[in-house]
Amino acid sequence: MPYAAAKDGTRLFYEEAGSGHPLIFIHEFAGDHRSWEPQLRFFARYFRCITFAARGFPPSDIPDDASRYSQNHARDDVLAVLDHLKIERAHVCGISMGGFAALHFGIAYPQRARSLVIAGCGYGAEPDKKEKFRAECEAAAASFEANWTEASKKYALGPTRVQFQNKDPRGWAEFAQQLGEHSAKGKALTMRGVQMRRPSLYELVDDMKKIAVPTLIITGDEDDPCLEPGLLMKRSIANCGLVVLPRSGHTINIEEPEAFNRALFEFFMLVDQGRATPRDPRSAASGILGFRK
Repeated sequence: MPYAAAKDGTRLFYEEAGSGHPLIFIHEFAGDHRSWEPQLRFFARYFRCITFAARGFPPSDIPDDASRYSQNHARDDVLAVLDHLKIERAHVCGISMGGFAALHFGIAYPQRARSLVIAGCGYGAEPDKKEKFRAECEAAAASFEANWTEASKKYALGPTRVQFQNKDPRGWAEFAQQLGEHSAKGKALTMRGVQMRRPSLYELVDDMKKIAVPTLIITGDEDDPCLEPGLLMKRSIANCGLVVLPRSGHTINIEEPEAFNRALFEFFMLVDQGRATPRDPRSAASGILGFRK
């Protein structure tokens, strides 16, 4: 099995498919490297696709030390995989937990990104919900340790997951089965170290305003916790587009793979043709016609 080594020696399992400009996918908390299969099957026709399992997610290593789980580790693990594969620049696509990693990667290592796709990103980000979010994270981590089988079933039926179940029961059942195969220890450590401690997006506005890398924000319109943060990122990143998929929940890459892939493909084509440019400042004028008194 192929592994890349992180800075601290943690082994990260990865897979590759296709050829062309590199495109790396970063999975969500309830998924793993397998969650990107609908994307690898499509994008490998045009790109060199890479997907990997985050630390704490088998077959990657599960470090016992809680200090080895953080937003910075998640960000730098993306870099470790690219370095291992001797890739200088890649399209970087992440969803949910992976979307936070993609954003932080774009802030810290903009020279290594051809573009950023930040999907389903923002849960727990709003300042007035920070403490509530952290309490939820601790309760979730404790439930994972107590009975992962039951906890995984409950997690798979969250309010932004039922859309997937209603549309595609077979696809949702595969997602739920794969979630149940995760490590309870790895999930609890990741929940406490990455999810619970990550900075709010609202604390990163100044950093987002410095991002010049072409960026696409994509979210489902029934993924309520991610709608306002999606608008925040759209308004803060100058070279940024926003796609909202109708009647869709959180894990949109597997819930609506065709619409998701189409939006990304059009975006990547603009980037690779040099046509993904910052917003025309004239479009930010106040008033319908742009006149001011």
